Amino acid sequence: MTIREYDVVALTEDLPATHPETKAPILLRRGQVGTVLMEFDSAACLIDFSDGEGQTYAMETVPIEKLMTLFYEPVLVAA
Repeated sequence: MTIREYDVVALTEDLPATHPETKAPILLRRGQVGTVLMEFDSAACLIDFSDGEGQTYAMETVPIEKLMTLFYEPVLVAA
């Protein structure tokens, strides 16, 4: 399945990152959820990671193979 802009994704492995304001190093954990902002040639995506208040705590370019798309609705299958 293709990952597209605005998809909600999760990391499949830990990823070091930098906080955008404080420049402090942080660790994004496997399962961390973010939103796709841009997709680069089916190789990587720019992901916005934000807290429950909508404040961005990381914005990182992540290889596609380290992401999984999250689904909130079932996919209908022809019987």
